[in-house]
Amino acid sequence: MEGNISALQHFALLFVEISALVVALAILVLIGTVVYMYVVDITQTQQTIRRNYPVIGRFRYFFEHLGGFFRQYFFALDREELPFNRAQRSWVYRAAKNLDSTVAFGSTHPLNRPGDFIFLNGLFPPLEEDIQPRSAIRFGEGFARVPYSTDAFFNISAMSFGALSTPAVRALSRGAKQAGIWLNTGEGGLSPYHLEGGCDIVFQIGTAKYGVRDTQGRLSDERLRSVAAHEQVKMFEIKLSQGAKPGKGGILPGVKVTQIIASTRGIPVGVDSLSPNRHVDIASVDDLLTMIHRVREVTGKPTGIKAAIGQSQWLDEMCLHIRERGLQYAPDFITVDSADGGSGAAPQSLIDYMGLPLQRSLPLVVDKLVEYGLRERVRVVCSGKMINPAGVAAALCAGADCVNSARGFMFALGCIQSLQCNKNTCPTGITSHDADLQRGLDPTDKATRVASYARNLMHEVETIAHSCGVAEPRLLDRSHAHVISDSGLPQPLTSLYPAVQPLSAYQRD
Repeated sequence: MEGNISALQHFALLFVEISALVVALAILVLIGTVVYMYVVDITQTQQTIRRNYPVIGRFRYFFEHLGGFFRQYFFALDREELPFNRAQRSWVYRAAKNLDSTVAFGSTHPLNRPGDFIFLNGLFPPLEEDIQPRSAIRFGEGFARVPYSTDAFFNISAMSFGALSTPAVRALSRGAKQAGIWLNTGEGGLSPYHLEGGCDIVFQIGTAKYGVRDTQGRLSDERLRSVAAHEQVKMFEIKLSQGAKPGKGGILPGVKVTQIIASTRGIPVGVDSLSPNRHVDIASVDDLLTMIHRVREVTGKPTGIKAAIGQSQWLDEMCLHIRERGLQYAPDFITVDSADGGSGAAPQSLIDYMGLPLQRSLPLVVDKLVEYGLRERVRVVCSGKMINPAGVAAALCAGADCVNSARGFMFALGCIQSLQCNKNTCPTGITSHDADLQRGLDPTDKATRVASYARNLMHEVETIAHSCGVAEPRLLDRSHAHVISDSGLPQPLTSLYPAVQPLSAYQRD
């Protein structure tokens, strides 16, 4: 009996020892695995979240994978998230990573949603040998001493250094060069990081004149010449208003105003950077035309304006004054910003309710230029929530020469729409100046994604154009699209915005 008890005790002790050994081994394996994953995560450069949040950041991608299955049965559909739904963002992510953009089984996009565009396929689309290379878009030809020409119809919209982090600007600059597109500086001035990639640059002059201001904050001809001396700076854009906050100046919290940002803008370190709600030296249409002419004459580069359209009578006034004063006073381009444009920080009352959406404002501007015989003189650029091929193609059909995107390129950089742009806590380091968060954003890797996104989007717009029966995207016009009406039925774009006849010379005068 005692022998049996002793044997059982021995077995129990042996079991406990083996169990303890297994548990200890499992803990060692777990620790080793975590250490391995930690090292891998902080040294890889492809995924910013994993680099900034090693190990635990992996759960984001795991849950993202499972999310598709859970949403199918329990939660919101892919097209119900805002401001950009998952279907829109996923296309950008795939394009930026050069992944297959085809889908299977059928469209999940409703074909009866009011306001959506539907493109009209042609019976005889061009064959491969009929397809033409993209035609050049020329700015300031015959009016600027150094005109600008590009064949890219999709470019990087205005995002200021300060609103964006250093590695984000560096990645955008390098990626823009690889893709052959331009990069708009935004109103925060020209930093060394904009220049380092070698891309074409559009310098934006905001209401505070950052980067081209004198000690009193006035526009400085000397600073203008200094910026224009950079060969990469191809054009200047005078920003009148922004779609996300028309009538409100830029807002950069002091926590983001570092030494390099302060020196780039010409402002104190650590102090909130608040721009006036308009240019103090532009109080009329005549003042505006004078400023355009001044900047073009000083810099020698094409000069245009950017505006969100609300009250539109000023367009008639501007066109009439151009006819009176001469075409040399006309802007070389107008950038039309949509009411649903983005911003790092804006009052919700403005971001939600102020200004006209692009579907109304873009045809309005194009038609005014046609009406006054200025369409060949003035190029039309547009921006505002166009991150996918269909949105860009729709803008080209409505009359735009080219399209700018900001948030699309933020997604290409790795933005996960955490909605923290107005803070210093962006988890991907795109809009944060926290060095720990910026560390995860590798400019070399993200530059490749920026370039891939631009190339793949333009390629897919070309696919849409060819399906419509034209040889290249700039041949798209209003006859190639319908818009879904409030009743859910497609309505020809030509009936919504019929062709405008130019005024006679007598009527113009």
